[in-house]
Amino acid sequence: MTNKKAWSGRFTEPTHPLVEEFNASLEFDYRLYKHDIMGSIAHVKMLGRQKIILKKEADAIVKGLKKVEAEIESGKFTLDIADEDIHMAIERRLGEKIGKSVAGKLHTARSRNDQVATDLRLFVRDAIDEIVILIRNLQKAFHMKAQKHVNTLAPSYTHLQPAQPIRLAHWFLAYYEMLERDANRFLDARKRVNVMPLGSAALAGTNFPIDREWVAKQLKFDAISENSIDAVSDRDFVVEFLFTVSLTVTHLSRLAEELIIFTSAEFAVMELPDAFCTGSSIMPQKKNPDVPELIRGKTGRLNGHLVAVLTTLKGLPLAYNKDLQEDKEPVFDAWDQISLILEITADMVTALAVDKEKLEKRAGEGFMTAVDIADRLVLEGVPFRKAHEIVGKLVRLCTDNGLDFMGVSTDSLQKISSLLPSAVKKGGDATKSADGKDVVGGPAKKRIEARLKKIEREMKKW
Repeated sequence: MTNKKAWSGRFTEPTHPLVEEFNASLEFDYRLYKHDIMGSIAHVKMLGRQKIILKKEADAIVKGLKKVEAEIESGKFTLDIADEDIHMAIERRLGEKIGKSVAGKLHTARSRNDQVATDLRLFVRDAIDEIVILIRNLQKAFHMKAQKHVNTLAPSYTHLQPAQPIRLAHWFLAYYEMLERDANRFLDARKRVNVMPLGSAALAGTNFPIDREWVAKQLKFDAISENSIDAVSDRDFVVEFLFTVSLTVTHLSRLAEELIIFTSAEFAVMELPDAFCTGSSIMPQKKNPDVPELIRGKTGRLNGHLVAVLTTLKGLPLAYNKDLQEDKEPVFDAWDQISLILEITADMVTALAVDKEKLEKRAGEGFMTAVDIADRLVLEGVPFRKAHEIVGKLVRLCTDNGLDFMGVSTDSLQKISSLLPSAVKKGGDATKSADGKDVVGGPAKKRIEARLKKIEREMKKW
């Protein structure tokens, strides 16, 4: 083992032990080994093709890199005290396998600056591809639940107060639509992730006749960077990835909050299976919704990653600065957490139990057909503002006397408005209320069924 650094030629004394610890990133960037080796293989093959190094040297390096990769995957790879990061660890081990004189040629025409940027883009690209698959699986769970509850009436809320009757399928499909936007955001962000910085070297390109287009094709990049200074210092793709993760988990946090509310003893219209809950160490009766609570809690952490990287970038001069080492841990944790959150949410939604009878009873409570009664008055020629006032008086009458709309006598209704008895009869029913919203995007049964069929067609394209 040696403590000699790849860059030590200019220095006259060893690095301070605390600087070694402070500077090292191997503990977390170890995860980039596959992408680092992938990029190195494409790079060195290009060097051989371009006769920048001998073809036999390029072949030896490729074979050596594959052996190093096999060592890492088998757990036989050992670290050296001089390994600052996974990139130098791989290069060091390559030298031990094929000789330093040949291994040292791998870094021809590149810098760790463009090397690291390339590795991270490859990692984020793979993460996006996996995330989109997980989002689609969750969307399928919501679609399945919506199909099951087309005929289930339910209350809807604004300000967490009873608002209007809907069909429960409409609620499930609201989250489907959020996730559709999330999936599209990830796919759109992928276009900007999939740009290759390799070949930019430290910041000013290279003197060697490299073929960037060939390397990009090998690594399946859609484009190559057009400015070497920007390429090595650009972390827009990290910010965009973290933002898209943040917005997706924010949507799932909203779902988590609703599940916590709707499964509470006070609402008790849904129930999470025991497999998604935990108990109390002191209260034997407790069944706590820890999974949705953790989703809600982890969302704050993931939103924090976005703010952290934005804050790191806000004062950086061009081009590369060591501050950018702080971009990786947020990305890795964001990927770890969102993948787990999406997967567990899909299972939780699939297993969610719904109390149809209680939901349908609640859909007829809380004066939730008030708008429908007002609309009936409007259809009879009453201006909406006046109709609003009339129904408001009806609600006050019911509230003061402990009645619902259907419990008010005809005489009492007529005292408020002669048109009110007919309006209550026609507009006071929860089913008619939901199905009366027969507009695109509305909760009417036939609109929901049409949307479900359209989603089925969309799913076939996935």
